[in-house]
Amino acid sequence: MSQAQAKPLLGCIADDFTGATDLANMLVRGGMRTVQTIGIPEQMPAVEVDALVIALKSRTIPAAEAVEQSLAALRWLQQQGCTQFFFKYCSTFDSTDAGNIGQVTDALLKELGADFTIACPAFPENGRTIYRGYLFVADALLNESGMENHPLTPMTDANLVRVLQRQTESKVGLVRYDTVAKDAAAVTERFTALRTDGVKMAIADAVSDRDLYVLGEACAELKLVTGGSGIALGLPENFRRAGLLHAAGEAAQLPKVDGLSVVLAGSASKATNAQVAEWKSKHPAYRIDPLALARGEAVVAQALAFADEHIKKEPVLIYATATPDEVKSVQKELGVAKAGHLVEQALADVAKGLRERGVRQFVVAGGETSGAVVQALDVRALRIGPQIDPGVPATATLDDQPLALALKSGNFGSVDFFEKALRFLGGAKE
Repeated sequence: MSQAQAKPLLGCIADDFTGATDLANMLVRGGMRTVQTIGIPEQMPAVEVDALVIALKSRTIPAAEAVEQSLAALRWLQQQGCTQFFFKYCSTFDSTDAGNIGQVTDALLKELGADFTIACPAFPENGRTIYRGYLFVADALLNESGMENHPLTPMTDANLVRVLQRQTESKVGLVRYDTVAKDAAAVTERFTALRTDGVKMAIADAVSDRDLYVLGEACAELKLVTGGSGIALGLPENFRRAGLLHAAGEAAQLPKVDGLSVVLAGSASKATNAQVAEWKSKHPAYRIDPLALARGEAVVAQALAFADEHIKKEPVLIYATATPDEVKSVQKELGVAKAGHLVEQALADVAKGLRERGVRQFVVAGGETSGAVVQALDVRALRIGPQIDPGVPATATLDDQPLALALKSGNFGSVDFFEKALRFLGGAKE
């Protein structure tokens, strides 16, 4: 970055790859030129940016490791000149009672010398709302939404104050909906009262985008903000009001990327299962069987051979997506960690093989799968482009010969998302 370029304003740490693109998408919508890096980069990307998002893979690792990685990311962002920081996790508050949201937040607050922040995973546009501290997914409580069956981070309690309190010795409070319904000044006043009461983290209710804008405005002076991507809606305007962010009409512009296309899916979520079914009703698809992988069968070679038959005529789907019952059956036989690793590694190897065959457009479903694929493709940084569906932008790598990628959280996207994403990556706009 040249001396003439302005320093980035907002530095973000995301606990998985699709969560990072989800957040970056929201910032681009607010007019912030945004780059997402895959892990902590060795040097600043040589482009002008208003926001930097570091994608970690820390959601399900031991809390001590998550803290260490998050602090290293924070320090790098501080070195780049960022003035406010954002810790991003899933809109379904994916975690376990052992961590990592509370522990990472504690560590970031301490490092920044700050005494208070909020925790707000709400994303109303995607059906995630918080009322009296309880998280809803559409019309269901979190623990009745299907998330209670998540293979890695089952969410069995919808009360986020309780969930977060189990992860931290810091006092957890609540900013209720009726305060948020007033205005940012009322929320700021509530922040002060909570601080006086010794609260260091507060779950913030939000049932609409208006609530997120109010909360965002109230967070203008906080050194650290934590939440899902929704709370980022109100942050760009804070910088704009301060005269630090100027109109960025081309914030979402991406280079045109030509080449073959593929869809890779590893998520077992309801949304991805429906998307896979929709694709299979119209287009070729090949299923990766984790039990066959465990037996040492040449599954990756078979998947690539299947792709060779079709890919020059039309995109194909290579998937390991399965129903919750099927996932549990495989996990019972192989173990949770082994089953997940086998599938991620297989899809990563498939991605590398497909790139060698001329694939330049990748749609990837699932946070863990996306992480494995971008690492396999040696992706270091992404320019964030236009939104495909809520929470999912088109992206392009910062290379002389870029790849186009759409990295989707398992639960996101319309039923026809795969086809829609491929149109976007090919340069079309909906």
